[in-house]
Amino acid sequence: MPSEVVVVGQVARDLVVEVPDAPDAGASAEVQQRQEVLGGKGGNQAVALSQLGTSVSLVGVVGEDLVGDALRARARADRIGTTHVVRRRGAETALIVDVVDEHGRRRYLEHIPAATLVTETDVFAAAAPISAACSLIVQLQQPAPAVLLAARLAHTAGTRVVLDGAPEDPELLALADVVRADLLAGQPVADIETAADAAADLRRRGPSLVVLEVSGRGNLFAGPDGTWFVPNVATEVVDTTGAGDALVATLTAALTRRRPFETAARLAVAAAAATTEHAGGRPRLTRPDLNRLQPEHLEEVHA
Repeated sequence: MPSEVVVVGQVARDLVVEVPDAPDAGASAEVQQRQEVLGGKGGNQAVALSQLGTSVSLVGVVGEDLVGDALRARARADRIGTTHVVRRRGAETALIVDVVDEHGRRRYLEHIPAATLVTETDVFAAAAPISAACSLIVQLQQPAPAVLLAARLAHTAGTRVVLDGAPEDPELLALADVVRADLLAGQPVADIETAADAAADLRRRGPSLVVLEVSGRGNLFAGPDGTWFVPNVATEVVDTTGAGDALVATLTAALTRRRPFETAARLAVAAAAATTEHAGGRPRLTRPDLNRLQPEHLEEVHA
């Protein structure tokens, strides 16, 4: 059976280290806890979709090494399709290190070899599952030609195209159904009015739904039936890593299952909040947490 959602994106070994205080140069710190898990934006989003009960396949690349083999096995244990997770000959699997201290500060280190990025050949090999899916999530951190090909294949087949990031390419934007971004032109969105104007401009160029993060405040959702701002949910934030991945995945799952727009927005914001309550980007989405963290209301914005 085809997967409901296909995710095209990064697969990495995610090493999460919790310390009382991150040490200065030349100093050391005792590690309180550590996790070594399937990560990367593609991995995180696929895990979230699976936790939500949505069937999902992952298109990504690992190295020809034991770490890559372990990550593919972990993905299968998470009920993620791995047929199109490529084992790249001669490559070293990507590594992400997330150092989190007790004050909520984090330091983020990445080793993402070029060989672990998705190519057009990788995407073309996954044309059948992409075309058969209800929704496709593509992250703009992957090479532009591969992203564009994935969007073309999905759009031609009638698969919903969800872009994680705001593209500058007019053709890619025209192929998108949903765009979610936390930055525009590399900069945070400062206020609701700026977000509303930017979302309206993006919608005129293609996508029917645009979701923009308003820095430090929440997310603006602009769709065919109106524009709403959803404030961040008050919770104890440990680490913001992976919050955006959880939001994108949960929004996609809700839209794929034809949930009402307001429900989709509430669930997406709740999933992001739940992911900030623990260290690391791997989501831990449960129904009780999603119910507990759903925002009470959506504020209508008149753009």
